[in-house]
Amino acid sequence: MGLGAVWREGLLAQAVIEGHTRGWRSHPQLNRFKEHLDPLGAIGFYLFKVREEAVSRGYLYDFSKIRHHLEVVEKAPITQGQLRYEFRLLYERTRNRTPIWHSKLVEGEEPEPHPLFFVVEGEPEKWEKSYWRGVSP
Repeated sequence: MGLGAVWREGLLAQAVIEGHTRGWRSHPQLNRFKEHLDPLGAIGFYLFKVREEAVSRGYLYDFSKIRHHLEVVEKAPITQGQLRYEFRLLYERTRNRTPIWHSKLVEGEEPEPHPLFFVVEGEPEKWEKSYWRGVSP
């Protein structure tokens, strides 16, 4: 379920970056792509890797939906705190939604970023407003 959500949100981000939608344009997570030297290439690479993971799990995600397909792109920074925040969120959400997948995750494990990103020191992003914001990463 989570991978499907990432795919759908990635496709929405692609539409926003291309200027094909009026909604979701101000979502702060879009800054990851908007601030990249090649925003369309970055979202294309992001989606390419999400699809690659989906295929490895036996899912059929429509490759033609990736309109700016790149297999290589300059990496973007993500703070260690943000990565830990997102992993903790994934860990908690999978507990009840997908227990089999949840059992493969190790709480407190240092997560690997999506291949688009490289890790830098820092806290979770200021725009994170959920109750997890107060939890130490």
